[in-house]
Amino acid sequence: MYKYLFGPVPSRRLGMSLGVDMVPKKVCSLNCIYCEVGHTTKLTTERKEYILYDKVTSELGHYFTNNPDPDYITFSGSGEPTLNSRIGDVLQFIKKQKSGIPVAVLTNGTLLYDKRVRDELMDANVVLPSLDAATETTFQKINLPAKQLTVDKYIEGLIDFRKEFSGQIWLEVFIIPGYNDNIDDLKALKKAFIDIKPDEIQLNTLDRPGTVADIHAASHSDLEKIIDYWQIDNVEIIAAAPERKNIQSYRKDAETAILGTIIRRPCTLDDLAKILGLHINEINKYLDVLEAEGKIEHTHQERGVFYQIKDSKN
Repeated sequence: MYKYLFGPVPSRRLGMSLGVDMVPKKVCSLNCIYCEVGHTTKLTTERKEYILYDKVTSELGHYFTNNPDPDYITFSGSGEPTLNSRIGDVLQFIKKQKSGIPVAVLTNGTLLYDKRVRDELMDANVVLPSLDAATETTFQKINLPAKQLTVDKYIEGLIDFRKEFSGQIWLEVFIIPGYNDNIDDLKALKKAFIDIKPDEIQLNTLDRPGTVADIHAASHSDLEKIIDYWQIDNVEIIAAAPERKNIQSYRKDAETAILGTIIRRPCTLDDLAKILGLHINEINKYLDVLEAEGKIEHTHQERGVFYQIKDSKN
């Protein structure tokens, strides 16, 4: 059982992806209203060795010795991975041990204004930053950033990173109806895309509840209209959750274990992680599919969002 590695998890773009979690839940520079991991418990831009290099590399060494190679190794997890000041050193360890495995970094991108952060990610193969707003008002409304961050600083960091980074940049944009789908925000985002020049722009929306109860997903047709408005060639809509079942790394045993647990009693995401010994990011992938298929449903209670078997009468 690993503490800082999770998966491999089913990923449409990254195949069989081994996750590396570099920060505790939930240390982040943002407190996004749509985050499926939950509220940020430590909102910060302070970089330090939140999880020790030796602990992460020890688990990676053991995994490499005892398991087949995954398609990707992905820095992600329950917070913002670039907040760990040793992320570059861990990336170098992976490249020395397993040079043939591509490395991806899932990041909110807010710390890319820092040259040290940009330098530490130079040997990654793919970096997947996010950008949900290009105006300060909407940035504050959706992403609830640490006080040191501004949207201009954020975008400038992405622009600088593109100039320096020779790998792929896949920019994820999360659309929330009523928040960032108006004409002014869409215009500002398009301008930012043109300045940043990502290789791909991936349009996403809510699969499951975030930290705010009244937000809802954009429809597929809504996302298509946004793409038509932007008139940019390299924009795609992220595949719906049920399509993950077609990925080779999708584990029926994980799905069965989740269903077998919540059929006994409703559970939160944290409950499931503790009971099943799986990382919250891994569980999230399966909850997305199960809820999209109508097998489970969620309810908001005082302790958080609970998942339960869906009542067949509903």
